[in-house]
Amino acid sequence: MITEGRMIVREGARYWWVFLLTGIAWLVIAWLVLRMDITSLAAVGVLLGVVFLVASVNEVGLGSLMSGGWKILHYVMALIFFIGGLWSLVRPVDSFFALASVLGLILIFYGTFEIARAFSSRDVNPYWWIGLITGILLLLLAFWVSGSDRVYALAQRTYLILFWVGFFALFKGITQIVNAFGIRHAGKVADDALTA
Repeated sequence: MITEGRMIVREGARYWWVFLLTGIAWLVIAWLVLRMDITSLAAVGVLLGVVFLVASVNEVGLGSLMSGGWKILHYVMALIFFIGGLWSLVRPVDSFFALASVLGLILIFYGTFEIARAFSSRDVNPYWWIGLITGILLLLLAFWVSGSDRVYALAQRTYLILFWVGFFALFKGITQIVNAFGIRHAGKVADDALTA
């Protein structure tokens, strides 16, 4: 039974590079968002829709590699991102205003999820502490977003939302790259155990 589990981990770890590529893609998205000059609320809504749909696909990929309760949590996150992405594409202007009011709550859930995942992977992932830092930064960003919701004028809030989405993509990219190397490390450990 233990050997079978190690074989599954070893075979799954062969695709560690997929997580590395998605992490790099998230970092490119963050770079584009953080330097973009958006004047249209509809464009912001469409951009959010794309980011949420990519996040949904990403969570499905992570969920397919997990087992038990983590698999369910990843699929629930994927469903939430998918629904949010579709709604943002159908109603982009409304999504801008909705995001301004609920982004803090989304970031609190996501930051808490990242912290829990980091602690649970301590035994198999030597880079777990980076996930912990990412989760803490997401929580700090959530409290900042929640406190600044109604303070700024519409044009300034547009730039703030781009800033938030950019940092979401940045944190997601860092997390994906950390997961890639954690999966690669787990595969090497499983391979060493099987050959021994």
